Amino acid sequence: MRDILDRRTEGFSQGQRVKTAIARALIHDPRNVILDEPTNGLDVMATRGLRRFMQQLKGEGRCVLFSSHIMQEVAALCDRIVVIARGRVVADETPDALRAQTGETNLEDAFVKIIGSDEGLAA
Repeated sequence: MRDILDRRTEGFSQGQRVKTAIARALIHDPRNVILDEPTNGLDVMATRGLRRFMQQLKGEGRCVLFSSHIMQEVAALCDRIVVIARGRVVADETPDALRAQTGETNLEDAFVKIIGSDEGLAA
């Protein structure tokens, strides 16, 4: 974020706004971190950096709770996954347990099976 350190936020790109919001949330060094789709709007390198940072927080023993529709991200970062469909929790398991429960090897395929439809809408 060095390139935007001394700038006013007016005119920031979406990625710069996301980075700033995340920095504001983490500046006080919280023990628990809640992020809502934190990589939305970030470029590839910023996304990779944020994912590494989330792994670092986890490695420090912090609780990191985040929402994401990107199953690659979920598979790489999560110890436990809660799937919500139509406003209800339909699964709360480890990634391996979700794959085993559905008979799928791919977490995205397991997710689709859990919610009940190929189109992502419960039937």
